[in-house]
Amino acid sequence: MAGMELAVEIFKQIDSQLKVDVLIEDGAAVKVGDIGLTVAGSTHSILIAERLVLNCMQRMSGIATKTHQIVALLKNTKTKILDTRKTTPGLRYLEKWAVKIGGGVNHRIGLYDMILIKDNHVDYAGGIANAIKAAKQYLVDHQKSLQIEIEVRNIEELNQVLAIGGVDRIMLDNFDFENLRKAVQLIDGRFVTEASGGITEQNVAAYAACGVDFISMGALTHSVKSLDISLKAY
Repeated sequence: MAGMELAVEIFKQIDSQLKVDVLIEDGAAVKVGDIGLTVAGSTHSILIAERLVLNCMQRMSGIATKTHQIVALLKNTKTKILDTRKTTPGLRYLEKWAVKIGGGVNHRIGLYDMILIKDNHVDYAGGIANAIKAAKQYLVDHQKSLQIEIEVRNIEELNQVLAIGGVDRIMLDNFDFENLRKAVQLIDGRFVTEASGGITEQNVAAYAACGVDFISMGALTHSVKSLDISLKAY
């Protein structure tokens, strides 16, 4: 279950006189027929809040449930699961909140909390060295202290990054298992590692077995099924 704390706040904003009793906390497992909360007060106020509360709780619970399932698959590894910015417009904060409730880790919220040098940036900059140099100069010019992550597409690009340095994390994008294991060995703990691209619930454990620190999965937020939750009068 996720979104309970949010539901309480929504009811409060609609009508501060509504009395809400939470029976199941965020992050708890639920089964069919469980009652998550009760709300008493003005019928008019409850009905105004109903759809917003249910939509948010259903969406967040679906994301938290899927995240929890993925986390369970990685329990015997050091790998942590990351979300991405592939979120529903206007709901990013809530969806990333749900990932945390499910036991996952939030990646960037926006473009302002980490520099991520992706393949297009490298190509437009004229190569990996130029891209890293430009990112570091940006931090100096704007007096910012942000981590730098760079995406690499193959072992050749990885070796370039290892020779240049100047980053905090390396994203290994669309690597097969053999090359992912080789990449982790080459990095040898000098940088935080992240695997991404084509990772699903069916193969996530195999990716984790390659020894990466993080796995990012857009499917946590863009492909989940909402939990069916309803509000009933009694």
